[in-house]
Amino acid sequence: MKAAPVLSKFPLISIKGLALVYVLLCLLTVLLTRLFLSEILQDGKPPELLSMVIFLTIPAFLLFFLIISCLHILRNLLGRRIGARFQVLLLMYFIILVVLAAAPVTIITAQGAGELAVFWKKIRVVEAMEEAQRFALEAYSLNMEKLNTLIRRTDFNALLRLYDRAIPPGEDVLAKGFVVQEFVLGEDDSWQTSRYIGPEEKLLSVPPALEQGFISRQFPRDRDVARYVLSSSPGVLRVISYDLGEGFDQAIGIIESERGRFALLDSLTANIRLVLVFAYGVFFLPTLLMTLIIAISFSRRVTQPIVELAEATRQVAEGNFSVQILSRRGDELGLLVNSFNAMIRALEKSQSAMVKAEKISIWQSMAQQLAHEIKNPLTPIRLSAERVLRRWKNEPERIGEILENSMMAIVQEVEGLSTLLTEFRTLSRPLEPSRTFTELRELCEEAINPYISSYPYVRFDIDHVEAGIIIKIDKHRMAQILTNLIINGIDAMQSAGFIEIRTDLVKKRESRYCRLSIKDSGKGISREEGGKIFTPYYTTKESGTGLGLPIVERIVNDHGGAIWFNSAEGAGTTFFIDLPLEEAAEKSPREEPAPKIVEDRRQQL
Repeated sequence: MKAAPVLSKFPLISIKGLALVYVLLCLLTVLLTRLFLSEILQDGKPPELLSMVIFLTIPAFLLFFLIISCLHILRNLLGRRIGARFQVLLLMYFIILVVLAAAPVTIITAQGAGELAVFWKKIRVVEAMEEAQRFALEAYSLNMEKLNTLIRRTDFNALLRLYDRAIPPGEDVLAKGFVVQEFVLGEDDSWQTSRYIGPEEKLLSVPPALEQGFISRQFPRDRDVARYVLSSSPGVLRVISYDLGEGFDQAIGIIESERGRFALLDSLTANIRLVLVFAYGVFFLPTLLMTLIIAISFSRRVTQPIVELAEATRQVAEGNFSVQILSRRGDELGLLVNSFNAMIRALEKSQSAMVKAEKISIWQSMAQQLAHEIKNPLTPIRLSAERVLRRWKNEPERIGEILENSMMAIVQEVEGLSTLLTEFRTLSRPLEPSRTFTELRELCEEAINPYISSYPYVRFDIDHVEAGIIIKIDKHRMAQILTNLIINGIDAMQSAGFIEIRTDLVKKRESRYCRLSIKDSGKGISREEGGKIFTPYYTTKESGTGLGLPIVERIVNDHGGAIWFNSAEGAGTTFFIDLPLEEAAEKSPREEPAPKIVEDRRQQL
């Protein structure tokens, strides 16, 4: 019986290893999430290539490992290995649970993101920021108009003569928010402040420009201030600084920066699904892959003891009671394995006792049958000897009349006893076949040659023994098989009929055999006789020992083959012998075509 394939060993990550990878994945997810959100929301740009590589490395590694594991499971499934379907079933249950657990979260997240995008569009933040920016620009333009008006309406000569670097408290003209500073060009071509009206913190060291008009603002010098340069006379410049209000430029900057961010958020809401897909691929997909890998490892952990039990059960069914399974502590499967091991130990003891009793019974039966077979020829031997002895005592002159017949009877019976003991020794003594590569057609020709001339009314046909079939067998013992079956066929046909020998190459599951069949046209074997013909000392012949077919069966079994027969009363009998081809050469040295291999479709009796 051929062993069924079991789940092959595969170095899956252990549970502790998976737990460590999962903790590392959580830490990296936290760090990468912060980096991802920083680049997307703060910087307003997609993740850089390096970040993308880091993001996708973990899911790519887990996906690769998951594919390898799935291919391994698929190979077990296609190979019909024990436990493969059960492992796939467990894995399907895990996948269904993961999908059921992840689907609501995914749907709610997608729906919530969509609703948030719709709500964000309804708020019209971007339009509000644009209006705020427009108002700020209008306020700045209004201040510029005020400054221009002040410059046209103010007599700065009179104002500078009236206030020389001093700011009178409560003066209305100064409360309007401008500062006046006059610069004079010195002999060394450097500008010096000659007069100044305003606070000390607004004092400039040099003129901001040398040409009359509004000057471009520079930060931080001109923060919250607008300036205008007047050229009253050659070598004299007056700088009028107008206060725009405390925090004016800061407010403008906030409006500008936040407007860009709100525009970025608005663009993100337009591609919210794409962002979600990327986020799920970076953060949720690794968790999902890790869950599936854990499911595969767990399903194998659950399946492996069952596979071991199935394989051990098969071995026990084949008669191997020495098998033991390593048990696991702390679970029900471990208790089941321990119970199985205890049962096997009990069965092994019981089997040993049964085998011992069966051997004793077989040898007792064979001894009784052998004693009976030996006792039968002893009677004529004793009678012949007593007859000769009586004639010798009573009529010695006439002893020659009975001496030859009596001695011949004794010799014949002794030869029968010798043959019986030889066959008994062959049947009982274990012999290892001495195998050599032998061509079957030549062996069949040698087997039938002695009988062709001796039995002229028997037709021998070996045309269907194809040339080129060379098999490694014990040639002497195989010739003994053919001789025994040929003689049985001739006796069944009463020396008239035909005997056909043929060969076929057959395939049983994954093994290949050479099938040798010997067919006769004799009287056939009845159903009652068919169940006993391989039993030692059972014979239907008057002069048979009943050991021929048991010896044939023993030789076939020693070659790792099988023997059976088909028979119909009045139509003849066909014996089939299957010999394994694992070590056979399929072509003769003449390179003849190899025989066709057919599937084994026989039905044994």
